[in-house]
Amino acid sequence: MSVAAVLFLSSGSSVPAQENTAPVTVDRSATGGAQTLDDILRRQRGENIPADLGNGVTGTGAPSDGPLGSQGVLSDSELWRRARQGQAFTTSSQDPNAGILVQDEGTQWLATRQTTLPKYSTYAILAMVILLTLFMLIRGRIRIMSGWSSIKIERFTFIERFGHWLLATSFVILAITGLSLLFGREYVVPGLDWIHAKMNPDAIDPNYGRDAYAWFALAGKWLHDNIAWAFMIGLVLIFVMWVFRNIPTWTDVKWLAKGGGMFSNASHPHARKFNAGQKILFWLVILLGGSLSASGISLLQPGEYAMFAATFEKLNMAGEAIGYPLGLETSLSPIEEMQYSQVWHTIIGVAMIVIVIAHIYIGSVGMQGAFSAMGSGKVDLNWAREHHDLWVAKLEKKGKVPRPAGASNPNTRTTMPLRAPKKPTVPAE
Repeated sequence: MSVAAVLFLSSGSSVPAQENTAPVTVDRSATGGAQTLDDILRRQRGENIPADLGNGVTGTGAPSDGPLGSQGVLSDSELWRRARQGQAFTTSSQDPNAGILVQDEGTQWLATRQTTLPKYSTYAILAMVILLTLFMLIRGRIRIMSGWSSIKIERFTFIERFGHWLLATSFVILAITGLSLLFGREYVVPGLDWIHAKMNPDAIDPNYGRDAYAWFALAGKWLHDNIAWAFMIGLVLIFVMWVFRNIPTWTDVKWLAKGGGMFSNASHPHARKFNAGQKILFWLVILLGGSLSASGISLLQPGEYAMFAATFEKLNMAGEAIGYPLGLETSLSPIEEMQYSQVWHTIIGVAMIVIVIAHIYIGSVGMQGAFSAMGSGKVDLNWAREHHDLWVAKLEKKGKVPRPAGASNPNTRTTMPLRAPKKPTVPAE
């Protein structure tokens, strides 16, 4: 009885109201007979509306350029022009990208990401490998001219080697995972599918490459995001420890003029603890590594930094100052900032990979006795005198170079004196 009473009261309070209210005549000429916005609002308010809602009418009789016409209002073209240019619209979302409906620049970025970057990255890495191979075949390994001595001197302390290997190991992991993400979808997945088809011709899984790469990409992304902090710490360490020793001097100019002795067995130009080639490598790693870190942080925290907008603004100012205006866009959306960061991150990362490949070659198979500098921290005295004679001369003045066990020691070099000249020219460091 209670339920019946509720139903009776509810029906009595609503139905009679609609029955006693005459339907309102609605002018649908603007829509060609289709329902209008006024119909929708009246229905929401619970008002009586005509029985013919015009739901089955297509509205083809409406003006083509009216407010509710088939072509919409006259400002629609302007609206979509703004949308295609990536201009943000009002939204209550906290996501800074939510107000952007369409972004045409994304098409260009995707094409660059899928074709241009992988292609030229491959060219750069292969070019360096081919160049080093030719150098090895023509020049051969750079050997110690005087042979091994029986004396070892300390070149790098434990903390120096720790900073170096922290930076080197983290960079190798970042390079492998970064390249896998760059080449994965377009190259790794098809390659895995091809290998799977060759090994299992009778049971081919069309999703094998994609599924196998998915796990590797997921782990690689996690490693890339977290190992990056170790790379940054290593970068700071080597900068603090070696920055003052890597300030260029006139001695470095002379070293470069002689090619660092890389192309001749007969001469080794003077050098301090770090020669000109190592100083160039140091500053390239610091500058490129710093830029790589900045773009990486912006990718880890999307929408937080307007790095390229600020950079483009300064470049425009510099161009105007010298009479060459660049006209770079300075009003970049958060999505455009991310796209520029991704492209720049890839370019700098590949450039560092190419440089580090050459460094690994010289520090291992390319030069005899070089690896022990970062391996055990100690190097052969003859090697040190041939490649860093000014540094050895300073150590001798301080009494930090051990004397040989005997003058006739067959393991010591014979073509050059065991000690540096009595009064070597040692520029102040």
